[in-house]
Amino acid sequence: MVSKNQIKLIKSLSQKKFRNKHKLFVVEGIKGIEEFLKSDIELFSLFSSTNSFGVSEDKWTELDEGSLKKISFLSNPQGGLAIFKIPELEKKISAGLILALDGVRDPGNLGTIIRLCDWYGIEDLVCSNDTVDCFNPKVVQASMGSLARVNVRYLDLQQFMKDHQELPVYGTLLEGQNIYSEELPENGIIVMGNEANGISEEIKALVNKKLNIPQFGKIQKTESLNVATATAIVLSEFKRRSITEK
Repeated sequence: MVSKNQIKLIKSLSQKKFRNKHKLFVVEGIKGIEEFLKSDIELFSLFSSTNSFGVSEDKWTELDEGSLKKISFLSNPQGGLAIFKIPELEKKISAGLILALDGVRDPGNLGTIIRLCDWYGIEDLVCSNDTVDCFNPKVVQASMGSLARVNVRYLDLQQFMKDHQELPVYGTLLEGQNIYSEELPENGIIVMGNEANGISEEIKALVNKKLNIPQFGKIQKTESLNVATATAIVLSEFKRRSITEK
C-alpha cells in the first residue's frame, strides 16, 4: 500500500524544483521501466501490481490498478510507476556528432529528439538552460526509454560553442545551403532551435555552416517544419553521408 508521504513525493516530482531537490524522476509504463532497469540509472522505488520486473522486495510496493491511478501522471496508467535517481554525468563529451538544442520548450518534442539521438547513435545532447527539463514526466514518457541511453546536459550553450571552436557548427536556417548537396562530417555540432523563433541571434552568430531543408511541394506555403521532424531529417542525412562516403 502506498503511503501519504510516498504520494506527496511522487506528485511533487511533476515540478522541476522538487526533482532537483530530491534528485529523483518518474518513469511510467512497463516498457519504459524495463529500459531504465537495464541501464546504470539507480532505482529508488517501484509501484506495480506484480513484481514481474524482478527488483528487490524493499524497493517494490504492490498496488492495484485503482491505487496506481491515484499516483499516475497518465489518464490510463500503464502497468507500473517507478522512481529513479537522477544520474550524475561525466563532464567529458564523447567525440562524434553532438546535437545542441537552443530553447526547445515542448516536452513531446524533446522526448522525440532524445529518442532520435538514441536511434541515430548520438551519445551527447546538449541543451540551453531554457530548454525543457529532460526529466519532466512528459519528456520521459515521449522518449520511450531512450533517455536511459542518451547523455543530456544543460549548460550555457553560447559558452559551450565558444569552448568547442575547433568543431564545425551546423544550423538549419532559411538562408542555408541545401542539406542534400553539402558535405557533412562525422564530427561537429548540430544546432536546432526553438519551436516558434528558431535559433537565437547569439547562437546563430556562432553557426559557421548554415543548412536548409528544401521544400518540394508546389505551393510552398508551409512556414517551417516541427523541430523534432527537422531533427530527424538532419540526423538521417548526416548519418547517411557518413556511411556512403566511407
